Amino acid sequence: MRPVRTLPVLLFVATVLGALPSARAGGAADATERSAADAGIARQLDELGYRYEVDEDGDYRLAFDLDGGRSQLAFVISAVEEFGSLRVREVWAPAYRAQGGAFPAEVANRLLEDSHTGKLGGWVKQGDTAVLVVKLAADASAQQLDDALDYVLRAADQMEAELTGQDEF
Repeated sequence: MRPVRTLPVLLFVATVLGALPSARAGGAADATERSAADAGIARQLDELGYRYEVDEDGDYRLAFDLDGGRSQLAFVISAVEEFGSLRVREVWAPAYRAQGGAFPAEVANRLLEDSHTGKLGGWVKQGDTAVLVVKLAADASAQQLDDALDYVLRAADQMEAELTGQDEF
């Protein structure tokens, strides 16, 4: 199941994206580049035939139609994080929103279990939202970016369906 390449911009995108925090954790990075949208990502997304919007942080947001009438949001973060000689960027997909900000223990434990068994990335808490994050080499090819997007889309949508039975994202 590959994402549909003709991506209508969904009306709820603005509402959902407005609720996702734009701040990213700095962690132990040696340096962080925070700037406008990375034109190289735009070229890759164009090459792949994806439609996207660029948000106020310069990040790329995409809305995908999936099988079964479901949809999923994804983000390609323009900022590149560095540690030593490693340079990575993040590909995100949200899957769960907690009421009141705190995740119930069973949800948090399920996300931790999935982070252990998943092939790529891991779950993070971004405000009140659980987001699957894949860290991809900053110089990844268009095909590698496509694979990372495909993975986060499938995994996040499956987790959202499992945890909520809904299709918010």
